[in-house]
Amino acid sequence: MKIFTNNLQLIFQLSNICLIILYLFPGSILGFFLYNDFGNQPQITRDFFHISSNHIYAFSLISILGLLAFKTKKKLFAYLICLAIVLEFFHLIIPNRSFQSGDLNGNLLGVTIPFLIYKVYEILFQTKKK
Repeated sequence: MKIFTNNLQLIFQLSNICLIILYLFPGSILGFFLYNDFGNQPQITRDFFHISSNHIYAFSLISILGLLAFKTKKKLFAYLICLAIVLEFFHLIIPNRSFQSGDLNGNLLGVTIPFLIYKVYEILFQTKKK
């Protein structure tokens, strides 16, 4: 079980590095690979009420990996919330990027939703134990 946890932590850390690189690059790396255009950002699904769906998916994936990999959930939650905010505010100074409140909201929802689901599951699981 420890090997599995160590592997998940490594996957979380590598995914975290990839997210930071994609987020801080002055253009769209994925757009370049898919469309040969740094200015074209791929869109997985349409946005939800002016909240970026791509950001929800990216931060949900990172959050789920973190929840599976680490025992200290409060520190992980605090780290991911700070990361979500700081990365979006960096877009104020990165060329060819712009701060967007819909992206920030997507980041925060992407962190919060998996943690809420985890908490509900934890509460339901603990009540069945008693």
